[in-house]
Amino acid sequence: MNNRTIKLTAVTAIGFLILIFSSTNLWAEDEAKPSASADVGVFSQYIWRGYELSKDSVVIQPSATVSYKDVSFNLWGNLDTDVYTDSRDESQFNETDMTLSYNKSFGIVSLGVGYIYYALDAIDDSQEIYLSVGLDTLLSPSLTVYREISHLPSWYISLGISHSFELPKGITLDLGGSVGYYASDDDAFVEVDDNGNATTDKYNAFHNGLISVGLTIPVGKYFSVVPMIAYSFPLTNEADNLIKSSSLSDKSDFVFGGVTASLSF
Repeated sequence: MNNRTIKLTAVTAIGFLILIFSSTNLWAEDEAKPSASADVGVFSQYIWRGYELSKDSVVIQPSATVSYKDVSFNLWGNLDTDVYTDSRDESQFNETDMTLSYNKSFGIVSLGVGYIYYALDAIDDSQEIYLSVGLDTLLSPSLTVYREISHLPSWYISLGISHSFELPKGITLDLGGSVGYYASDDDAFVEVDDNGNATTDKYNAFHNGLISVGLTIPVGKYFSVVPMIAYSFPLTNEADNLIKSSSLSDKSDFVFGGVTASLSF
């Protein structure tokens, strides 16, 4: 068993133990029951915070979540069906993320705190903690602040809005948008000039924007199908240079889409 596998196993075990412990203590309060959900998304490309993480291949992203009251544990993965930078021309399961979170609502205000472990191939694993606040009002605004605590220490701040329109037969039209801001604390996470060369200035800029349109189509009581399309783009010249320098296609804006099948009970 290699170090990466050991870390994955340990973090997963800790997550489940914390969830079980929390659920056991909360169970005595009332008869609320745990819930679970599972998703499988198939997308034309993997874009994360503006970065192009796949090219010319379909990605498959399974996810599973178990929750009790305000505590949730999520396991998410990415399967690249034809890794662009790999000469072996084969699929690879190259990322597994584990998220432990606690969310609580106070009237129209919702607060959340969480921990994310990113188990990655070819590069160092990453860990983040985050704090979020949202409002159950017009456009459902939300603000989430992430702090990288293990690799390339930095802050990432995301401000998002969303709205759903009800359509016939229980279908909803889902619109969303977000902007992100990065602030680096690490000398290795720096700005890139117009020629693609790294500078000595720590990266600090409005980073990426994302606009998405989707449909949520219920299929029976427990299933739903969610087709979507999204557009990711840089917000500043600094972001354009950085994203373009690290992309697989020398681009900084991307249109991608796919379909997610969901089961919840």
